[in-house]
Amino acid sequence: MNWFTVLASRHELTSDAARELHEDGFVVLRDAVTPSQAARLDRAYDGAAESAFAADIRVGSATTRVTDFVNRGAEFDVVYVVPALLDACCQIIGRPFKLSSFHARTLRPHSPVSELHVDVRRDSSDWPIVGFILMIDEFRADNGATRFVPGSHHWAHNPEDVMPDRRAHHERQRLACGPPGSLLVFNGSAWHGHTANVSDGPRRSLQGAFIPRSGRAGTDFSARMRPETVARLGPVARYLLAL
Repeated sequence: MNWFTVLASRHELTSDAARELHEDGFVVLRDAVTPSQAARLDRAYDGAAESAFAADIRVGSATTRVTDFVNRGAEFDVVYVVPALLDACCQIIGRPFKLSSFHARTLRPHSPVSELHVDVRRDSSDWPIVGFILMIDEFRADNGATRFVPGSHHWAHNPEDVMPDRRAHHERQRLACGPPGSLLVFNGSAWHGHTANVSDGPRRSLQGAFIPRSGRAGTDFSARMRPETVARLGPVARYLLAL
């Protein structure tokens, strides 16, 4: 079956969401998962992260990242097959695509703002890229919500080309805030980065990206696939994982 053609024919994004994604480069979908699914993701998140092997954990200056949430439990299967997300991939990538990464990322309390960046340069074989962030915790102005520069995905230059200090406030930046269970979908060429988490609590999320099928995935899911994961995957998930 030609899954790209099937997915492209479904038009799951509303006209307003599609317009926002095209014009601004990002959109927050507040009803991408059900409240019960969001609650299950919340409950499963910490246990899945804590049970990961050390090789799958990366502790940075501000965030802790745990890779491969395809294989960390059935609760997480719903995230990367959200119909509106796949519609966004069809519109932005415009040709067959696959999941490149899917991981947990926790922004620790009292962490500084990150640099504005793009996820991949336009001369990469992995371009264009569609990123997504499922909000496990509420994204707020005080706990490190992602900031975007609207329309920057249409620009030919990147932040490092023109900004002496990429951590500085950009006059056009806008925060992508939302309640738990919201899905942030964005064009990977849009300038973005997390703001400072000045709160006393962590800000947790599930993040990932889709790239053209000919690109090189950040995670080799086929090499990591567990039998119990394979047994529960549907045909769309198998297509997205290039199995």
